[in-house]
Amino acid sequence: MTDPATLADRVRAGELRLHELEAHADHDTAAAARRLVLEAETDADLSTTGSYAFDAEVADSAIENMFGATQMPVGVAGPVTVDGGAADGEYYLPLATTEGALVASVNRGLSVIESAGGAEARVTKSGMTRAPVFRTGGIVESAEVVEWVREHEAELAAAAESTTNHGELLDVTPYVVGDSVYLRFRYDTKDAMGMNMAAIATEAACEVVEAETPAELVALSGNLCTDKKPAAINAVEGRGRSVTADVLIPDDVVEERLHTTAAAIAEANTRKNLVGSAKAGSLGFNAHAANVVAASFIATGQDPAQVVEGSNAITTAEEREDGLYLSVSLASLELGTVGGGTKLPTQSEALELVGLTGGGDPPGANGDALAEVIAAGALAGELSLLAALASNHLASAHEELGR
Repeated sequence: MTDPATLADRVRAGELRLHELEAHADHDTAAAARRLVLEAETDADLSTTGSYAFDAEVADSAIENMFGATQMPVGVAGPVTVDGGAADGEYYLPLATTEGALVASVNRGLSVIESAGGAEARVTKSGMTRAPVFRTGGIVESAEVVEWVREHEAELAAAAESTTNHGELLDVTPYVVGDSVYLRFRYDTKDAMGMNMAAIATEAACEVVEAETPAELVALSGNLCTDKKPAAINAVEGRGRSVTADVLIPDDVVEERLHTTAAAIAEANTRKNLVGSAKAGSLGFNAHAANVVAASFIATGQDPAQVVEGSNAITTAEEREDGLYLSVSLASLELGTVGGGTKLPTQSEALELVGLTGGGDPPGANGDALAEVIAAGALAGELSLLAALASNHLASAHEELGR
């Protein structure tokens, strides 16, 4: 078997390219050879990067030109009881982050929520989108394309679903801008996040549109999807899973555990998360929901870039007669429990920790449950930060933890 040093020498001699190494050796040897090349050319010490605990071949579908693995500390918050449409019971939430005090803050919030009986959560809408853009001769042809699509959605569904054993086309929404027609396809992708599934299925449907209408496909993604960018359409219509978690916390618990009042938290939320966010022109009306989304995504093998959509969240707080009502609604949480990075060993272990690895029964149940658990975590993060702000304890909490 070819050794790493020999492969590295061939790369540096120009005989091989870095991306060709797996054709000449196993994946771990190829990764070791890349480290040798990089160390020789940059004087970097990659010994820690090269120390990882999984077979590099497992990551083949997740990464190219692998030379090692980046390790992040992962902490745990919980357990907390989640009464959801799919989630049911006590859950731990793994959080991978380098932000000191985040796990402690979420853990504090979950502890308070648990003392109030746990959180309730529901996925209210689900669907992964892909929106191709077509060119027409003008508005007359654009209108003709829209009419045809509306009358032949069943044919588009048949073409799209012929490419997948699991995906289901839910609807197609047309948008017209002059001679551009955008078709926003929305799919039920079950327990997968489903971006690849949606793209492949939509490509097949686009062939039908081109064959039956004057439209010519310009790009499989026309940015009305919208993926990995701030977009009002995701905040309004949702993408992936739209999920809400809420809790009612008795006044005595708020005062004893959080050292503030329901009225103070509600006012802080209104002035900060609602009015302040509106003044800033923000698409997210929350304190830091993206913190929990990012940390849980990294821990469980989701696409971290989709934290952009995950920050589309609105937090509400209300002083009620019997305590503090708090909710967080995440409009576009894109995640899965199968496929992508969920197959990597440490990420798979994190999903096992939550109890939601692999496909659910019925299909989609595990993805829904994971969304509900993450929403409960985001709720806890909002509660803890709002309480710290309302009680003027934010700076002292970071100081106490040495951050």
